[in-house]
Amino acid sequence: MNISIQELNKVYDNGKHALSNINIEIENGMFGLLGPNGAGKSTLMRILVTLMKPTSGNVFVNNMDLSINRGEIRDILGYLPQDFRFFTKLKTWEFLDYAARLSGIRNKKQRHEKVDMWLEKVGLFDVRERNADKLSGGMKRRLGIAQALIGDPKILVVDEPTTGLDPEERIRFRNLMSDMSNQDAIIILSTHIVGDISSICNNMALLDGGKLSYNGSPEDLIKLSKGHVWQKETSGTEYDKLKNNYPVISTIPTDHGWNVQFVADSYSDANAIEIEPTLEHAYVYFMEYISNEN
Repeated sequence: MNISIQELNKVYDNGKHALSNINIEIENGMFGLLGPNGAGKSTLMRILVTLMKPTSGNVFVNNMDLSINRGEIRDILGYLPQDFRFFTKLKTWEFLDYAARLSGIRNKKQRHEKVDMWLEKVGLFDVRERNADKLSGGMKRRLGIAQALIGDPKILVVDEPTTGLDPEERIRFRNLMSDMSNQDAIIILSTHIVGDISSICNNMALLDGGKLSYNGSPEDLIKLSKGHVWQKETSGTEYDKLKNNYPVISTIPTDHGWNVQFVADSYSDANAIEIEPTLEHAYVYFMEYISNEN
């Protein structure tokens, strides 16, 4: 599978440029779309799943033009929007059965087998008789993933999947997505949570203000921040000066003050230790010091 996004633009009626000249190539596997709220991620996702038309530019899916072959492309899509909703009077298994019928599975026996299979995969088989709207937030997201995958899509688009989830549910979700990434399919994960990208995506793009700031591997983005991440124990006015002048990643209280991790374009202090960056460090450094220069 291949998605080719070429010179894509979206301008809303109020004149806001939600996307500006976006060019991205996406191949099989897990692809992360990272950026702050309002960066244009959801707009791009809605265009890719045919819910919105771009102002200009093209999207090709396996050489099919999205503006012409919308029906054919919809047939191979699975989508979990950020504001996924349920029919309140359907039980969990009934909702998934309904999703299976919508995906084209007409044979009742085959449909029920797939429903049970996916309820097992997402850890919801034991609550299959519970009304879908009575599930916890994490369970709802897992049911959302099941409905998006039950039709065996070749492209899965997931928008802000872990917002509002507790750490245990976030880890469960990442593990589920990691298992899915081994299939012959494209999974696009749009998020503003850096950890969602670092643990499961081989390639990524970074949107900022509707523009493409970075497109490559998480590892290469991390390399850009190497030599720009420090850790220092500080207190009092020195601590205030540090957090006012540099983007602080974490602050941990100690017996004498705070242990602070921060990024800087350059920094010289015998008491500061240069540390190996993570994707979170790299993201903050890139947004603060590199993206604004481009």
